Amino acid sequence: MPRVRRNDYGTLRPPALGAWEPRLTVSVVIPAYECQEALDRTLAGLAAQTYPRDLTEVVVADDGSDPALRVPRIAPEATRIVRVPEGRWGRGWARQTGAEAAGGDVVHWVDSDMILARDHIEAHLRWHHLASYAVVHGRVGFVADDVPPPAPEAVFAGTYEDAAAFEEARPHGWTAEVLGTTRELRDEVAGAYRLHSGATTSVTAWLLKAAGGVNTSLNMAEDTDLGYRLAQQGAVFIPDPEARAWHLGTSTVMRREADVHRHNWSFLGDLIPDLRWLRRHPRRHWAVPYVEVVIDAHGATYEQVRASVDAALAGTVADTSVVLLGPWDELPSGRRASLDEPMLDTRLAYNLYEHEPRVRFARAAAESCAPTPFRVTCPAGWVLGPDSLASLVELAERRGYGLVSAIVQETAAGVSALRLERTAAFSRAARFPGADAPDALVDEMYGSIWVAAEDFGVVRDENAEPVGGDPAKWRASATRWRSEATRLRAEVARLEAELRHAHDTEAADAGRGVRGVRGVRGRRFRRR
Repeated sequence: MPRVRRNDYGTLRPPALGAWEPRLTVSVVIPAYECQEALDRTLAGLAAQTYPRDLTEVVVADDGSDPALRVPRIAPEATRIVRVPEGRWGRGWARQTGAEAAGGDVVHWVDSDMILARDHIEAHLRWHHLASYAVVHGRVGFVADDVPPPAPEAVFAGTYEDAAAFEEARPHGWTAEVLGTTRELRDEVAGAYRLHSGATTSVTAWLLKAAGGVNTSLNMAEDTDLGYRLAQQGAVFIPDPEARAWHLGTSTVMRREADVHRHNWSFLGDLIPDLRWLRRHPRRHWAVPYVEVVIDAHGATYEQVRASVDAALAGTVADTSVVLLGPWDELPSGRRASLDEPMLDTRLAYNLYEHEPRVRFARAAAESCAPTPFRVTCPAGWVLGPDSLASLVELAERRGYGLVSAIVQETAAGVSALRLERTAAFSRAARFPGADAPDALVDEMYGSIWVAAEDFGVVRDENAEPVGGDPAKWRASATRWRSEATRLRAEVARLEAELRHAHDTEAADAGRGVRGVRGVRGRRFRRR
């Protein structure tokens, strides 16, 4: 399976339509509610698809229609209707009900008011045969509101496509703008999920399951939420212009954009930390953190743990959570000498954060922190500055890095580093051979860089300003590190240019990438 760098799917070479041999099965899932006439047209278009019939099934998830929806005369042979469970309702429940009933290798979402071109499913599926972590978007044109809908027979025959109204169908303006400014999403790193829509999108069944399926509590924006969680699983998002489809009339978003945003933004800020403009409150707690900081307390003193955890929680990235690693399950519960018990430092650290909602105790870190987009691992006793997390994340976001390693200590025994990991990058790397040593895979698909931790405000606990000390000193420290972060951004940009030049020179001389250059003040910076 090819390894796509970030979201640049241009390295994939899909076969021409009609010139390949499919093997994957597909389940077309249609959430529907009291829309029999529109559903008849959608199913007629599906009955005419070029993708093999024996590899296709259609599952219509009836969201409580009265009378119940039925399978019309013109429909794919393997079409069935499932009902959303009694007492449940909404698009989230309908989508998930249909997905749970689906048996295909690929789940292809289609809204019940869509008309698909005859080769639409084939266009989608050729990408899934190339990369199992692909999420494919169809290209939707919106037909004018006053155009009479074609009869199911005309949809099945395909004669409607030549009508002027369908040839003149226009795309959604915002979608077209995003595609136009990102080379059809190839230049996107973290935000490609924004175009994920339930209208006509496909995903492998295993990737959908890995992302947790559809959020059944949502009746709107459930497709955006799902797209974000698919992104954290390492998905590459592919908008295929040959996967043509049409929507009769304007959509709800086009007619009532302000109302839709007002509704959806009331909850999307909780679920998608990437939407930073929805998280402007400085002290809110959110369902999904932006950064998870993992601090290993094994063998550390209580004072070291406290300095590291307090600083992580007090930084300018307010939506941060901490996972504190230690032998918490070994703490005795019976009678003990309170001041002299063998695990006293572990006990004191547990006492301090037992009721802190942003701290979680664990024996070991989970394999992934999804849907949280970034994880930072920090040795206990090393203390983040007020803007350390913000500056490290900003570097990763600006350059698209999957891994930023900040050196905290170099000894004869080796290098100790604070690591910032992009969740999507490590999730994608986990899909390939060699995932037991993922750093090289992450570097290949996203890029990585080494920096000096002290240049990002990371210091030893004995050199750190106490978080609970003089507020004026803490504010002054924050201001100082913001200024330092600005200087570092310029410095890193210069170093990256120097590294690119060194890489080109060494590649020409020796056929291998850059191994290391000397940065300012003699520090070593490496970019893989």
